[in-house]
Amino acid sequence: MKTILAAYSGVLRGTGSSILSALQDLSLALWPCRSKMEKQLQAMSVLQWIISFLVMGITCTVLLIYTFCTDCWLIAAIYIAWLILDWNTPKQGGRRSSWVRNWTVWTYYRDYFPIRLIKTHNLLPNRNYIFGYHPHGIFCFGAFCNFGTEATGFSKKFPGIRPSLATLAGNFRLPVLRDYLMSGGICPVNRNSIDYLLSCNGTGNAVVIVVGGAAESLHCAPGINAVTLKNRKGFVKLALQRGSDLVPVYSFGENDAYRQVIFEEGTWWRAMQKRLQKILGFAPCLFHGCGLFFGNSWGILPFCNPITTIVGEPITVPKIEEPTREMVDLYHAMYIKSLQSLFDKYKTRFGLNESDILYIQ
Repeated sequence: MKTILAAYSGVLRGTGSSILSALQDLSLALWPCRSKMEKQLQAMSVLQWIISFLVMGITCTVLLIYTFCTDCWLIAAIYIAWLILDWNTPKQGGRRSSWVRNWTVWTYYRDYFPIRLIKTHNLLPNRNYIFGYHPHGIFCFGAFCNFGTEATGFSKKFPGIRPSLATLAGNFRLPVLRDYLMSGGICPVNRNSIDYLLSCNGTGNAVVIVVGGAAESLHCAPGINAVTLKNRKGFVKLALQRGSDLVPVYSFGENDAYRQVIFEEGTWWRAMQKRLQKILGFAPCLFHGCGLFFGNSWGILPFCNPITTIVGEPITVPKIEEPTREMVDLYHAMYIKSLQSLFDKYKTRFGLNESDILYIQ
């Protein structure tokens, strides 16, 4: 109110620079703080991604079925006909959109945490790569922002490299959601899809696999540095068969996005989680974040903790169509050693202690 009166009196006395300056002062007094508005936009951008990932596919499926019961059934029939014709597109490189990957909403998404991408080595465009992303967290916020969008400038930092983040194949069976995911360069995490990108799509491809998967999400919580990797060797065998270099990637802060209730091994709840994981393909976790309008309330929004993704040094892998178990074990051991070295080199820069270690499960 004092700002309004001062601006008004200044114009009356002739001491104000102009009516325009008085109106500017008035607008500052009436409108909410710019930083608060930006924070709300950042929260909304993250919320729309979470809701899209959780319910868009199911909602669109229900709407499609409902449309068949209305006078607009022809629209639904045409869409399903097109869906049948387009069914294999996700397995054949997808349909990425530079326009979608560069939406302004992703910059708000990035700044909410914030999320950073750090490059440690150059990647040659005449090679293909398999990025092993760790840890999974609850929603893989860092993986999506860095590799499913251009918010952190992946294409500028790694010119000539096209990232393809691999996620559950079941998501690509749901209408509309499949197209939304493909527009970001996201692909199904199955053999056919990854094989196509690494062998039939030229060079300069980087398939990003969250190696720990759903099993790893059951162990994520703030302060826990553990990855599920000891018995995950399929991605190493695939890299050998296609001659694609292995690149370890670690995101500091990914596990700090939510507070999760972790059930002990052997309990009924943990057994139920594992059973549902096998049936659904993902692990139902009991977690909470913060509310949309009040940071100290419980909600589905993640906490505003920084996430920093480090892309490590590539491990050169020869092409061996039928690699032996010993060969797979050798490169798997090399990958684990490289990931641990990456973690140890950068841990103290991002809030961890020198005594903290990375547990390989």
